[in-house]
Amino acid sequence: MSIYKLIIPLQVLFRGSRMRRFAEMFSLSDSMRIIDVGGRKSNWTLVDKQPDITITNIEFNSYEDGRFHYVHTDGGKLPYADQSFDLCYSNSVIEHVGGENARKLFAEEIRRIAPRYYVQTPYKWFFTDPHTVGPFVHWLPKAWQRKLIRWCSFWGLVDRPSQAKIDALLEEINLLSEREFAALFPDATILRERFLGMTKSLIAVRL
Repeated sequence: MSIYKLIIPLQVLFRGSRMRRFAEMFSLSDSMRIIDVGGRKSNWTLVDKQPDITITNIEFNSYEDGRFHYVHTDGGKLPYADQSFDLCYSNSVIEHVGGENARKLFAEEIRRIAPRYYVQTPYKWFFTDPHTVGPFVHWLPKAWQRKLIRWCSFWGLVDRPSQAKIDALLEEINLLSEREFAALFPDATILRERFLGMTKSLIAVRL
């Protein structure tokens, strides 16, 4: 059993609420052309409208599925001209793309590809890291996290990942502070998504 399967109902609850707010904020319509950078189809089943969706991701091959167009490409180098879409959407991706330079390229592409955008990322200073489902450990130096994740997170306790998997996750994930996130999107309004009175996620919005 994986911890990620156990928390699916909670994830669907959060994402459903987030997608409804997103749809209302941008007056989502069937006629819109949207690019979802690093996303998946599942989020778009949570809204009533049926816009044309291009989904880019390095984890699958390019193919067509009705109104969904899947494109195998790196979010830091999108194969489209400026303003090719009405809206750019990205959910919980930018913390995965690599170091500072990779995040900067990713953000520049999002700002370039559409006049409006919506980018969400988990907040570094929320008490739980959604990737390990563990409290507080992600605030420590990565050398400490490497030793503690197995015993101090639900991912470590339930999935029992190998040390190689733990190391790979720590290399991949870079959670952002509000200052770091805002610097990547200087023309955006930064919204805070709250849970239990605390900021759980940051959302950069250009309407």
